[in-house]
Amino acid sequence: MDYALPILLSALAMTLIVSVRYLVVSGAFAWATRIRHPRLYAGLEPQMRREIGWSLASAAIYGIPAGIVAWGWDSQGWTLIYRNMSDYPIWYVPLSIFLYLFAHDTWFYWTHRLMHRPWWFKKAHAVHHESRPPTAWAAMSFHPWEALTGALVIPILVFIIPIHVGAIGVVLSVMTVMGVTNHMGWELFPRFMVNGKLGNWLITATHHQKHHDAYRGNYGLYFRFWDKMCGTDLGLGDWGSSPSRGNSA
Repeated sequence: MDYALPILLSALAMTLIVSVRYLVVSGAFAWATRIRHPRLYAGLEPQMRREIGWSLASAAIYGIPAGIVAWGWDSQGWTLIYRNMSDYPIWYVPLSIFLYLFAHDTWFYWTHRLMHRPWWFKKAHAVHHESRPPTAWAAMSFHPWEALTGALVIPILVFIIPIHVGAIGVVLSVMTVMGVTNHMGWELFPRFMVNGKLGNWLITATHHQKHHDAYRGNYGLYFRFWDKMCGTDLGLGDWGSSPSRGNSA
């Protein structure tokens, strides 16, 4: 049987889904930014158009392997994604979500550190740091080489760690929302959380903003675990006293 056409259609469909998801979520938070901090993105229109262009290219790089794996799961049973909740204990669902997020965070931390080595930074990661300051459109603004490193994580994990199809949706939602909110230029979460015990281990915009200011350190995506373990945690950023620089709600 010729599988080329259904695989191609699946890859195209997933690319469209990733693109629309990016445009909807980033667009929603960009709109929220204009309401919350009307002047925050003033004069950044050329930068935002560039961010959207790179991000839509990244959407294809994310969508193609995801589409191939989705086809293989649905028609060939390739992966360890399961539909029936009774296949594993109910407590395994939140555990699997954590395992995926931690594995993704680990991969991101070490590849992100690699991207800050001079050769890799110049060849690839500089594209992301051209956003000064980053906006809600910058979450997927990557050079194709860097996008490829991120695009392979979840497609590989579904062959290694069993996960319910609904839990995959949660993982992808967290990935999307955190990627956007960590770049939008202001803190979405309240001060008591960011500055409290939870914020001591979870990454929010205030932590990631420090990375974009200092370029070194604060390499994590969801958790501060690897930054703390490896001595690269620079602490929280400082938005400054101006309300246009995104004080916490």
